[in-house]
Order: sequence, then structure tokens, then C-alpha cells
Amino acid sequence: MVRLTLDLIAKKSNLKSRKEETTLQYLKKITHINFSAKNIDAIEDLSLCKNLSVLYLYDNCISQITNLNYATNLTHLYLQNNCISCIENLGSLKKLEKLYLGGNYIAVIEGLEGLEGLRELHVESQRLPLGEKLLFDPRTLHSLAKFLSILNISNNNIDDVRDLEILENLNQLIAVDNQLLHVKDLECLLNKLTKLWKMDLNRNPVCLKPKYRDRLILVSKSLEFLDGKEIKNMERQFLMNWKASKDAKKISKKRNSKNEDISNSHISNFETMYHIVPVYYPQMGKPKLVFFSDTQRCLANGNASPESSQEDNPKIIEDMGNLSLKESESLLTKNDVCEPHLLHNSKVKENVFVKHQ
Repeated sequence: MVRLTLDLIAKKSNLKSRKEETTLQYLKKITHINFSAKNIDAIEDLSLCKNLSVLYLYDNCISQITNLNYATNLTHLYLQNNCISCIENLGSLKKLEKLYLGGNYIAVIEGLEGLEGLRELHVESQRLPLGEKLLFDPRTLHSLAKFLSILNISNNNIDDVRDLEILENLNQLIAVDNQLLHVKDLECLLNKLTKLWKMDLNRNPVCLKPKYRDRLILVSKSLEFLDGKEIKNMERQFLMNWKASKDAKKISKKRNSKNEDISNSHISNFETMYHIVPVYYPQMGKPKLVFFSDTQRCLANGNASPESSQEDNPKIIEDMGNLSLKESESLLTKNDVCEPHLLHNSKVKENVFVKHQ
């Protein structure tokens, strides 16, 4: 295995030093260092590389991120395909803009608090134990909320992205080859990420859901590319018109249903107030409609003294019912009524509906 040292950098760097330059002066001038695929397993002190801005260390055997504290001008750091299991010792890299950590053993995205310049984070294809998924430390997400614009979390067994709603400045999300299942969760995410213009979710179970693409296009006005396919204005306008028409039909159906319920309520109230009993005349003549209801009895009771006891009320009501029944019987003869037994039925004492046959 090989350790990355200042001597190794001085020997292998593409930047040729002048004869009169010292090693220290030479190291201060270096801005780019590329030691990818060199069997590097550890990083030594690089504090003398004051102007280092881009460091390529991918495809090595590095297990820990160390000795980068003094590389304060570093903007791009490439550490993908190493053996890193923890994101650490990066807090002083205030100018870091792009961080590549894909293909490592990282289980939790953490340790990025204070990196206010970070614009891109690539953590795809972590080599996790079977059944585990990549997690996000809320403190790190909160720290990156206003600055992170590109996030790659592909192939990490992720089944929920609602934690990412806090990343308000995100404009590109790459999350292919995960376990995302619910369109509803993605709709909630897109409602929050109003600057997102590119999202790739290919090879997730959710992509097979009915109307998956249509629903996401409708919920996000900023989205321009979905799963590698451009969203054209004509496609979005067609879906918007279709949704408007569907919503209008729902409102109309709801209004009609409400009106029908009101109508049924009036009919029900009428039937409750008036118990209708059909009595048919065999002779021709003008039909008569006679109602004897609780209202009549209440009016009759109004003549009674307010001091009347509750025990007298049932008798008064019964007398009025009998009186009403007698009045109705006086209008009819036995020859006129096909069902005279109804008039003497003890159960029919409140209302009589007389209809011409």
C-alpha cells in the first residue's frame, strides 16, 4: 500500500518546478493533484499545499478521511470507490463545492455541518450490509438546506425521500435503482422542492405505478426532465387541461349530490310530519285532500291553559285525534269508501289522504 505524502506529490506532479524553486515554493503553487488508482490507503499532512483546489483520490484503498483540515482552498474532492465508512474531518473545508463519495461503505450521511459552499454531493452505490439503506443525519440536511443544488443517492436501497424536503435549493435529484414505492411521497417532495428541474428515478418500483409520470408533472411546475426524458410544454398543458376538466366534473357531481340530499331531506321531513293513508272513492268527483297533523293539535292545545298539568296533555291529544277522525268520517259514506276499515283502525288516527281514483 502507498501513503500520499508531500514527497510523492512533488515527484509525481505534472507541474514542473523551476530550477531556482524550492520544494516548498513548488508545493504552494500546486492547484490540482491526481493520484487516482495508485493503491493509496492513507493521506498524510498536505498543509503545505496552500493553493490546492482539486484533489483526485478515487479508486484507491483509503479507509479514513484525514489530514485535509488545512486544505482550506479545496473546492473539488474525489474519493469515490475507496473503503471509507464515515464522513469526517471535512468541517474546515469552507470552500468545498463538490464532494464525490460514491462506492464506499458509508451508512449515514453526516459530518457535513458548516460546509456552506457545498453545491454537489454524490453518495451513490454505497456497499451496505444486506437489507440496510442509506440514512441522513437531520443536522447535516439542515446545514445543507439553503446551498445544496445537486444530490446523487442512486442505488442505496432508499425507500423514503421525505427527509429531503428541507433541501429547498435542490435543482437536481438522481435517485435511480432504489426502492421508492409511493407516488404520494414524491408529490409531497415536489411540492416542497420548487427549484427542482431534473429528477431521475429510473428502476424504482414507483415508476410502474399508473399515471406516475402524469401526476409528478402536474404537481411540479419547475420540473423539466423526468427520468431522462424532457417534459415538453405541450405535454404539461395537455395534462393541466385534463386535470381541470376532471376537477370540474367532480365539483358538478358533488353539487348535484348535495342538492339531491337536500331534496330527499325535505321529502323525509314531510313524511315525518304527515302520515299519509290512501282512501279511494269509486265515484267521479273532485279529489279532496285532508291532513290532520301534530300542528293542528298543537294549535288546539294552544287554547288550553298554560298551567295545565302534563298528565292532562295525552287526553287532550287523544280527544283532538278522535275529533279529527270524526270530521274525516263525516265527509264520507260507507258506499264511498272502498277501505272503510281504515277509518276505524286504531293505528290510523292522525292523518287521512283522500285521493280520487
